[in-house]
Amino acid sequence: MKTELVSSRDWAEAVTLLHAGEMVGLPTETVYGLAADALDPIAVAKIFEAKERPRFDPLIVHLPDPDWLERIVDLPAQDRQLILKLTDRFWPGPFTIVLPRKSVVPEIVTAGLSTVAVRISAHPVFADTIQAFGAPLAAPSANRFGRVSPTTAQHVWDELNGRIPIIVDAGSTIHGIESTIVAVRGRKIDILRRGPITAEQLLEFGKIDAVDSKRTISAPGQLPTHYSPKTPLRLVENANSFAPGKDERVGLLAWNRINQVRKTIRGSSSLKRTTRLPRSCGKSVP
Repeated sequence: MKTELVSSRDWAEAVTLLHAGEMVGLPTETVYGLAADALDPIAVAKIFEAKERPRFDPLIVHLPDPDWLERIVDLPAQDRQLILKLTDRFWPGPFTIVLPRKSVVPEIVTAGLSTVAVRISAHPVFADTIQAFGAPLAAPSANRFGRVSPTTAQHVWDELNGRIPIIVDAGSTIHGIESTIVAVRGRKIDILRRGPITAEQLLEFGKIDAVDSKRTISAPGQLPTHYSPKTPLRLVENANSFAPGKDERVGLLAWNRINQVRKTIRGSSSLKRTTRLPRSCGKSVP
């Protein structure tokens, strides 16, 4: 299969392919997604094949607008008010909620579960595409299973070139991490996957809890090896003791302020200036 990389101005080409039952690489505000008609099991099967994704790992369904919510899910009566408050506050945006699915949603989308994960993307290109398509899209991250999620069209190309027909290039994504996933049970908000919408933001709406997903999979992205970067991680107690190899690119992440870091990086000049890294701040060193 030949993969075409097109500008964000040409998103209408993606709509044509979606109507033909194909999958397309699309930008969202979180990461790039691999989208197909969520209500067409054959189209969804192509996503699993291209990604080499196991069939027991469910997908997120993106909605064109809030009116679609109750067309594909049942809202539990006791939690209805809380669910609608959450979606009203965080949609469109990087917020996914797991709800009881209706039979219109194919089992392949939900990995046979009785629930489905749904959200509405805030990315203008994705929004234009799905609204023109006129129906929900299943759209997991556009990479092979177990790899780091793509934040640029080039990342999608590197992962899926020759596996999908088109990638719509809209530049880098805003957040760079997957959406927050929650479930509302008994007027309580369970965080199934952490993301851009924080626990502090959710706390405004009620009691929250972080769910351990090691035993059972109830939402996308819960497998322990779902996000597995290949870059080695090194832990050091003293920043001055760290010396990268010649021409080695590294990223430095510090949880405490670092003062007066003076060292010679092999293959480059000395760092003469004082380096001050704020708490939880990373610094890239070429």
